[in-house]
Amino acid sequence: MRRVLITGVSGFVGSALARGLSAAGAEVCGTYIGAPPIGLDGEAVEADLSDDSRLARLVESYDPSVVVHLAGLSHVGESWKRIADYFKVNFLGSENVFRAAAGRHILFASSAEVYGSVPPEEQPIAEEHPLAPATPYALTKAAAERLAQAAGAIVVRCFNLIGRGQDPSFALPSFAQQLAQIKLGHGPPRLEVGNLDARRDFLHIDDAVRGYALLIERGQPGASYNLGSGTALSIRDALDGLMRVAGVDAEVVVDPGRYRPAEVESLSADTSRLAALGWRAEKNLEQALADIWSEAIERQEAAGLG
Repeated sequence: MRRVLITGVSGFVGSALARGLSAAGAEVCGTYIGAPPIGLDGEAVEADLSDDSRLARLVESYDPSVVVHLAGLSHVGESWKRIADYFKVNFLGSENVFRAAAGRHILFASSAEVYGSVPPEEQPIAEEHPLAPATPYALTKAAAERLAQAAGAIVVRCFNLIGRGQDPSFALPSFAQQLAQIKLGHGPPRLEVGNLDARRDFLHIDDAVRGYALLIERGQPGASYNLGSGTALSIRDALDGLMRVAGVDAEVVVDPGRYRPAEVESLSADTSRLAALGWRAEKNLEQALADIWSEAIERQEAAGLG
């Protein structure tokens, strides 16, 4: 049985991965900041990535065979407002994790944003494509990749992972929250959005968990792997699908204030490298949207707004 240490175990991906690995028989422990994880079978300890000595003690104490480094700041738009924080957490914090985990099997969660703006004729994007990060978030991830590869880590470039548990500050959960308020009569039939023309490669979180689990077992140290569906859809198409799932008709109002600087127009993944290990996506966008919608309704009801 493997013993797996997950940094950021209480986050969207971390909590889903912890459940998946535990169900498969792994012993899971983790680190978190802020709210502790809910439903984790193993031990979790609050730890700041900037505290290198604490990280080293935790790795020595847990003695994991695998370290999955997920912790970090991940909101692309916010990174423009908090550049120093993103550098400190995503780059310097990652350096501390890799140093603490030296000599162990490491997976590092990077992002498709490191590819930057890629022409349509060069998509789906293969892992060999040159990196051209266009945002502070992407820059910190690309820089941390260099540290990861020097540490012999497996790099997982995640495209747009979606499903239950994602923070409402992200696009689709934000739309779902607004639609739930409309559905329950707590707001006008008006939906405020940002750029709906950007095209993204959406992948159900359950498929992502299976990808991570496979890379733990069969990934090549030092290699990079794309994790996505292989198909790009506009955010407008995803929103239309969410509104169909919700059964809500609303006026869609574009708010220029929600646009991101240097928005990447389109991202889609060439997943053949991961597919060669035996992985493929099993769930579709509609299933992910249904999960996002049901959680949005549950949140409204839990807040006494049902």
